[in-house]
Amino acid sequence: MTARILIIEDETTIAQLERDYFELNGFMVDLCHTGNEGLRLALHEDYSLIIVDLQLPGMNGFELCSHIRKNKEVPILIVSAKNEEIDKIRAFNLGADDYITKPFSPSELVARAKAHLMRYVRLMGKQSPSPCSEIHIRGLVIDKSARRVFVRNQEVAFTTREFNLLEFLASHPNRVFNKTELFERIWGMDSSGDIATVTVHVRKLREKMELDPSNPQYIETVWGAGYRFSV
Repeated sequence: MTARILIIEDETTIAQLERDYFELNGFMVDLCHTGNEGLRLALHEDYSLIIVDLQLPGMNGFELCSHIRKNKEVPILIVSAKNEEIDKIRAFNLGADDYITKPFSPSELVARAKAHLMRYVRLMGKQSPSPCSEIHIRGLVIDKSARRVFVRNQEVAFTTREFNLLEFLASHPNRVFNKTELFERIWGMDSSGDIATVTVHVRKLREKMELDPSNPQYIETVWGAGYRFSV
C-alpha cells in the first residue's frame, strides 16, 4: 500500500520541494499551509506520517504537534529553521519523533521519513503472543503483545515511543545503556544532535510510573554512563 503523508508548511516553495521528492519516492502527498487546516486534516484523514513546520499561521507547530499526539500515534517529523536546543527539546516533549533543521537535504528528509515508517510498521504490526509476552516487576506489568502497561494495578497510557523505550529497558534489566545507544535502538537512526529526546522520554516515563519521580525506583540514572532499569 502506498504511504500517504501530510506536509504542513507555510512556505510554498519548500512545501512543493518536499512534495516533489516524496512523490518521486512513491508517496501520496497532501499539502496545507496553516496550522488550523493541518490539524483538521491530521485528525480527520488517515496518514502514515506527518511533517510539521513550527512557524505556521493560525496555530504554531508546537501546538499542532501536541494536539496530533494526543489523538494519534502517527510519526511526526518537525522541519524548522529554529535550531536552538530548547526548541528541539520542546518538540520532543510534545511528541515529535524527529527534528530536522532548515536548510535541509530533501533526500535526507525522505530517508528519515522512510526509517520512521518502517519502524512504525514493525512496532505496530500484528504479532503472535508468546508465553513471555508480559513483564512483571514490583507492581509494574508490561503486556508486550497488547502494548498495555499497568502500574500498581492501574492502567497507564504511554505513547508509542514511551512504550518502546520502557519495554526495551525492562527487557534488559540491570544493564546500563547510554543515550546514544538508546536513541539508536528505539529511533533507529544516527543520534547526532538529537539525543535530548531520550532525556525527555525518560522523564515522562518516570512521571507516569514512579511514586516519586525525583527518586526513581525503576529507571535509574547512572551518572556519566546512562540509564538502567533496576530489578
